[in-house]
Amino acid sequence: MIAGVTLPQPRAPFMWVETPWGPALQCESLNEFATHVFTARGIDVPHADEGTGWLAIADWFGVPASHVWRLKQVHGVAAHTDALPCDGTWPDGDLLATDQPEVAVAVRTADCVPILLADRRTGVVAAVHAGWRGTVAGAAGRMVDVMRERFGTRADDLVAAVGPCIGPHVYEVGEGVIDAFAAAWPAQGEARSWWTVRDTPGKYLLDLWTATRDQLVAAGLDAAHIHVAHLCTATHAGVFHSWRANGAAAGRMVAAVSPRRSRSAGR
Repeated sequence: MIAGVTLPQPRAPFMWVETPWGPALQCESLNEFATHVFTARGIDVPHADEGTGWLAIADWFGVPASHVWRLKQVHGVAAHTDALPCDGTWPDGDLLATDQPEVAVAVRTADCVPILLADRRTGVVAAVHAGWRGTVAGAAGRMVDVMRERFGTRADDLVAAVGPCIGPHVYEVGEGVIDAFAAAWPAQGEARSWWTVRDTPGKYLLDLWTATRDQLVAAGLDAAHIHVAHLCTATHAGVFHSWRANGAAAGRMVAAVSPRRSRSAGR
């Protein structure tokens, strides 16, 4: 539970829901096509291995803990779509997708961007972890490409939910980060639509919310089907785990999704 904390209001169609471990977020537009959740401080999954947090997530989805697929996240764009080992030796990567209804795919975040995707036509779902490095590398668009290649997904059939992450009003970065974005995305380097210049020389405010949305649109998604929670983890560090606010002591949240199936769990 998150005792004594007022929950911030997400942007519609996101909404707070009550879970066995406390309040969590869902996106109403994703609910019809996938069971999913964005956790908050009520639960902590500091590692990719087994633990009480992962067991609670698995129970909520109604699957064995070994069927909550996750990765050793490395801030890249490596994607996995085939069955993962059930012995806890999760592979390196940051992108997961599946069409298996008895599986949930999950990523961990504490300021980085969690993206959940659902294919309205095929039922395929995906989870993406994207910090600034993953965003520079185009993680969101890469996941769309993988879903197209592996499952025949059409981008305009996808619904995307972008959960809580560090917001553009507090995410200060240096010249090196901006140079990396400008080199990888020259049009944005010209427009500067993903960052603003601070008064302090060499410092910028990076907008991962807009960058993620723009990359999904560039990948072919209908803008009307892309939903961003607009909740900053660092600003609301009493509600969310935040590396920027808490440093190495920060816990980790989960963004997880499973193909929609008939069951009583995960409601």
